[in-house]
Amino acid sequence: VGNYKRTVKRIDDGHRLCNDLMNCIHERARIEKGYAQQLTEWAKRWKQLVEKGPQYGTVERAWCAFMSEAEKVSELHLEVKGSLMNEDFEKIKNWQKEAFHKQMMGGFKETKEAEDGFRKAQKPWAKKLKEVEAAKKAYHAACKEEKLAISRETNSKADPALNPEQLKKLQDKVERSKQDVLKTKEKYEKSLKELDNATPQYMENMEQVFEQCQQFEEKRLRFFREVLLEVQKHLDLSNVASYKNIYRDLEQNIKTADAVEDLRWFRANQGPGMSMNWPQFEEWSADLNRTLSRREKKKASDGVTLTGINQTGDQTGVSQPNKHSSSLSVQSNTVQSVQSSYNPFEDEEDTGSTVSEKEDNKIKNVSSYEKNQSYPTDWSDEESNNPFSSTDANGDTNPFDEDTSPAMEVRVRALYDYEGQEQDELSFKAG
Repeated sequence: VGNYKRTVKRIDDGHRLCNDLMNCIHERARIEKGYAQQLTEWAKRWKQLVEKGPQYGTVERAWCAFMSEAEKVSELHLEVKGSLMNEDFEKIKNWQKEAFHKQMMGGFKETKEAEDGFRKAQKPWAKKLKEVEAAKKAYHAACKEEKLAISRETNSKADPALNPEQLKKLQDKVERSKQDVLKTKEKYEKSLKELDNATPQYMENMEQVFEQCQQFEEKRLRFFREVLLEVQKHLDLSNVASYKNIYRDLEQNIKTADAVEDLRWFRANQGPGMSMNWPQFEEWSADLNRTLSRREKKKASDGVTLTGINQTGDQTGVSQPNKHSSSLSVQSNTVQSVQSSYNPFEDEEDTGSTVSEKEDNKIKNVSSYEKNQSYPTDWSDEESNNPFSSTDANGDTNPFDEDTSPAMEVRVRALYDYEGQEQDELSFKAG
């Protein structure tokens, strides 16, 4: 009696298990979202590092393909997170709301119905069981009293001080106790028989309520199995065509890396194959080629050294600008306006510092090498035989003069600070 409460408790446990499953899916969704964000941050940081690093050509593209893979996989994991929360989580939540109905006084309607059903089915049988227990108790008490009466009678026969009247009372007591035993035994057997007769109906009624609880639990178990299968499908990226395509594309990008092609590109842009600007005879011009006296040179000892100059105006068939040259451009006819508005030489080196310095200080072992860094040389603008100085076809014009064709561009980088000594000189900051 009362053991049906385990079955009733299972209904409350079913509601709690729905909450547990929702929490489980919610935590997994958070993990998927966090992993997606980490992939995106990793891809962004390393993409900038590789692009600014010394690697070039097809191997660089193959390396960057890993960052593209991470971004695409990140999107897929965000989709997984969305599926878990928007589909699976919401499905359990809605099913729980439909299956369990809360009451005003607390608890669930389904629990109360099961409790009432079991109690109603058990009540008649429990009443008869209580009668059986009472009859058994009375019978056992009568048996005990009979045994005690017989024991007293036996002891009295051996006592000569006892008169016949007292002995007669003890014998009557034994007789009455025997009759009580027979009467209580008969009543006990009768109540037990009635209980046995009521048992089949009791079992039928109890099983009927139990089957209703089983059906309710079966719905929950089948629903959980269905949801778990859907969660498995959402988590299993191996069956997603786009996921397979990501790694097929990654493999193809890596296989397209060609050492021969990269070496050819480097030879053409950084080696013997690059376009040259050999020294040519230059006519002296008082206006355009002003030279400093020895005293002025000493005074302007902190002058500017221009490196990485790449003439692009008067050369035909010039290949694309090399990857390591600074991308700064100074239009010759806008020198004065540039000087008054902003310093173009604060561009690449200031804003292009490595991600490890500006974005993520955690990566200290990553090279801070930048593709736009210039290589310092031993020569300066004091030397008259600068092979990289730019001239026109006649060799007698200053490429920095305002009258030069607007198509003329040079890329320069100041290695240290310089204050202009004359009106037509620019002031530079290092970098």
